[in-house]
Amino acid sequence: MTQSNSGLIADNGFPYPSEEELRNIFASSCVEAVARKLHLSTSEAYKRMKRAELFHDLIYPCYEALHSQSREVVTDDIVHALQIREAKREEG
Repeated sequence: MTQSNSGLIADNGFPYPSEEELRNIFASSCVEAVARKLHLSTSEAYKRMKRAELFHDLIYPCYEALHSQSREVVTDDIVHALQIREAKREEG
């Protein structure tokens, strides 16, 4: 491992991702997992999650807790939050 002006470099020569990049990678993987679970395109899953403000209210603020859980648990939690928010939106 070496260091460059922009940060640490892994043995393979590529820089380690920044904290922001790691959070974005995690958010992207959440979209993919929700899409698979709900049999949606990733585009549709992203639109629904964004409309429900899950990135702003859940995924990014709770990153530390969420990314330490299993993919199944995280996916189930996000799908549950999505369903609750969409149901509230329909009521209101």
